[in-house]
Amino acid sequence: MKTGKGKVVAAFAAGMVAMGGAMWAAMPRLMLVTHESAYGGVEETAAALKAAIEAQGWTCPAVRDMNAAMAKEGVVFESPVRIVELCKAPYAKEVLADNPEMSTMMPCAWGVYKSGGKVYITGMNTGLMGKMFGGTVARVMGGSVASDERAILGKVIRK
Repeated sequence: MKTGKGKVVAAFAAGMVAMGGAMWAAMPRLMLVTHESAYGGVEETAAALKAAIEAQGWTCPAVRDMNAAMAKEGVVFESPVRIVELCKAPYAKEVLADNPEMSTMMPCAWGVYKSGGKVYITGMNTGLMGKMFGGTVARVMGGSVASDERAILGKVIRK
């Protein structure tokens, strides 16, 4: 009888290890969401994204030129990359009131870059991120933020 229980425990443990490995492998693909831009250039996409952010009632604190930032450090990177920041202060306040440690993830940002001749926008999967943290973070990031981000992106991605 002990042998049967031992086999069950070993099978359960092996299953847990396999599940953990599968989740570890899948996480990077789940954590980031990538969309093809409806625009042909990185600058044009970043400008359209900034306009869509502001039209949705958010602010765009900065559009960062990663190429210029790296060049200041003596690093040349040919392919254009921009970081488009976005923030909605009331949402940030709700999250920070209960979870000030979340400040490390603020402001939200999307990367805009060219790859294989196409322009892409990549950002965090805020809905999934919210669920992972639970509580106020889940309600705000998984609800209001995710909904607003879909509306913003809907104006600039290829459908």
